Amino acid sequence: MQVLFDDRQFGHAPEFYFRLGANSPHPEQPERARLLREVMIKLGHTITAPGDFGLDPIYAVHDRDYVDFFRTAYVRWVKGTGYTHPAVPNYHTGRRISRVPNSVIGQLGYFATDTSCPVMEGTWDAIYWSAQCAVDAARRVAAGEGPVYALCRPPGHHASKDASNGFCFFNNAAVAAQELCGVFAKVAILDMDTHAGNGTEDIFYDRGDVFTTSMHTDPSNYPPHFAGYDDERGVGDGEGCHLNVVLTPGDDEAQILIRFDEMMAAIHDFGAEALVISLGFDMGSDDPLSEVGMTATGFAEMARRMGAMDLPTAYIQEGGYLGPSLSDNARAFFSSGVFHN
Repeated sequence: MQVLFDDRQFGHAPEFYFRLGANSPHPEQPERARLLREVMIKLGHTITAPGDFGLDPIYAVHDRDYVDFFRTAYVRWVKGTGYTHPAVPNYHTGRRISRVPNSVIGQLGYFATDTSCPVMEGTWDAIYWSAQCAVDAARRVAAGEGPVYALCRPPGHHASKDASNGFCFFNNAAVAAQELCGVFAKVAILDMDTHAGNGTEDIFYDRGDVFTTSMHTDPSNYPPHFAGYDDERGVGDGEGCHLNVVLTPGDDEAQILIRFDEMMAAIHDFGAEALVISLGFDMGSDDPLSEVGMTATGFAEMARRMGAMDLPTAYIQEGGYLGPSLSDNARAFFSSGVFHN
């Protein structure tokens, strides 16, 4: 199996974020990618650096001003404030009567919805090369070389058209899907992270050529809080092209797999010709952010069911944090017999 990763993705290394009223250790650490990369090497897969496809594939799903902000944000932060610690937004805006301010402090808040996406010296390179992994994976899949695994880190599925959210800056799965739309008439994105793919939903919500479905923990008392409910089905051309499968905290492997089949059936009914998997291992029962009880055997079964769809598929890494079984869950998933060296 082709695995794409660039060492520059380690450069974004946040220490803290503001959660539950206090500074908390940041879960989205470079060590996540090191562990996942080591799993793939031990399974006999070769790690390849992605090609550089430039900014156009990122502009295709994100507002240009939003993307360009991150190119110089940290340099402007240091110059404007005199501080060299990570830039964390502390002002946020609704979009109804808002405009983009001139200051880096104001722009940090305009282009972010929470405090989980600090900007530091290595952030631009990390998010740029994470997105390039997704572009390269999609192009290889479109050329018939799949399946391909893009070890995207930082993750992306919470990032909307013009705002970061939940550790995510550029929406790698959306970037991959948009690339595949250049070859396939109908593309589906299956999000199996324990958090709703709210950014992916935002990007494709009014489109009929991309079907998005996300299985995740009930957001009424769980991040991302403001989206991911089961009555969100798309608008305009996208009406009926989005499906949220909402899990109850405490759901076990058997219950999760039953709900997973709802997603598979919906993708089949849509008539998808290619598939993007937003691959989250944070449903694992011992993941520090999980409230459901997925197991390694459950992840392996998901992989088999996705493989049985026999579609050109790009796997895009999302969540999966530093719990004891992260490596075991990844190993089980990629050892399921669907993937070949």
